[in-house]
Amino acid sequence: MLFKKIRVPQLETERLILRPWAGKDAVDLFEYAQDPEVGPSAGWAPHRDLGESCGVINNFYKKSMTWAIQEKETGKVVGNVMLENDPYRPAVASKEIGYSLARTRWGKGYMPEAVKRVISYTFDVLNVDVIMLRTADDNLKSQRVAEKCGFTYEGTLRHSFRTYNGQIREVRCYSLLKNEYK
Repeated sequence: MLFKKIRVPQLETERLILRPWAGKDAVDLFEYAQDPEVGPSAGWAPHRDLGESCGVINNFYKKSMTWAIQEKETGKVVGNVMLENDPYRPAVASKEIGYSLARTRWGKGYMPEAVKRVISYTFDVLNVDVIMLRTADDNLKSQRVAEKCGFTYEGTLRHSFRTYNGQIREVRCYSLLKNEYK
């Protein structure tokens, strides 16, 4: 099976550089992805070792539209933002956005800053009509990011997401239309 190379452009904000992932980022990824407070809130298991983080970068992040979130001040990678096809709107120009952030950076406004930059890229360059965001029903921090970025709550899909450990959870769905962004 041939994979189409995904081009992930570098984007910038006041405090952050959003850029393609590189192998050297595995140490930073492992540092925050091993935290039991980070992955499980998004439905994935904490990374067990550096090799797992390398595998995620090489087998997933580099084959998808996923940005590493790098602090300008420190040069450290502290999270990611990704775009995927929206599984609920196949007949519309629509993308789904997802993200994770190191717990040491929570509460600093980094995620809304990064997500807003990816939103502008998605609407202005990719010419998408709607961006969808899903988050766990109990992930209040992610819900707050959605609200800060202008997303509208659409509803909850009950009993709809199976986590890495087999738990089934509810998912809150949000959307942002291009005309709402403008």
